[in-house]
Amino acid sequence: MAKIGGLGRGLDALMGESSGESGGFLEKKGKLPKGIESDKDGTLWVNPNLLIPNPKQPRKEFDQKALEELSESIKENGIVEPIIIEPAEDGKFYIIAGERRTRAAKMAELSKVPVQIRKYDDQQKLLIAIIENVQREDLNPIEEALAYSNLMEMGELTQEAVALKVGKKRSTITNALRLLKLPEDIQRSLKDGQISAGHARAILSVSNPADQRILFGKIIGNSLSVHDAEDAAKILNNGGRAASKSPKKNVKKDPDISEIEQKFIEIFGTKVVLKGNLEKGSIQISYFTKQDLDRLYNIIVSE
Repeated sequence: MAKIGGLGRGLDALMGESSGESGGFLEKKGKLPKGIESDKDGTLWVNPNLLIPNPKQPRKEFDQKALEELSESIKENGIVEPIIIEPAEDGKFYIIAGERRTRAAKMAELSKVPVQIRKYDDQQKLLIAIIENVQREDLNPIEEALAYSNLMEMGELTQEAVALKVGKKRSTITNALRLLKLPEDIQRSLKDGQISAGHARAILSVSNPADQRILFGKIIGNSLSVHDAEDAAKILNNGGRAASKSPKKNVKKDPDISEIEQKFIEIFGTKVVLKGNLEKGSIQISYFTKQDLDRLYNIIVSE
């Protein structure tokens, strides 16, 4: 894998900012930690079952097929690049960089893997994990956004500072963070690949939360392209609801009914229409996916 010079100072530069390389760390400790062994060439080895994920790892999901392919490669060629670790508790070690390789090594049933021992602060751990995953484009859009958000919070950094650290444009960081404003179920659809980041940005461009749900339903139900979703967002922002070509009669609604209707929209986060008057009538609540229906059901039964 080529070094990524464009990502801040690069992963190699960050690796060198630990409190010690393997040698320096061991010089301070005086001996190898329990569970670590060294061969005649000075390479350190550990049983992969002693390795646990970096608690700051932003990546939560791993492609099973890709892991299986990597596992087969490791069976044939071994692990070329050592896994970066640091001591944890109970004889375990945190994986600072190389969780994917560790998972594949376990699948390949390796009894030991090459490692380097280093020590990092929490901000460095998160930054290394972000850069490693961004280099390989392994994070889904929500994982990436959460990683940037955590880095900002942990280091009290601005978006500009985060952009410099990870080698991205500030607009990239800003657009990623905006995805966290989406409702939880829409975020889940983005994580699961049902919609793309482009679809998500089109949804976020819609000012009314209820209209956002209408657009989300159309994207899922009609398999809209990003371009079509953007066009639909413009229509919704202009007050459009359907492709009706004949203008509707301008019927004035009771202001009290309109106010109540708006309250329902805010509560349910979807299109709500009240028909009738304050004495009697009907309420129409729209949903656009099964997830949407489940969400509405949970709101109603929890009240």
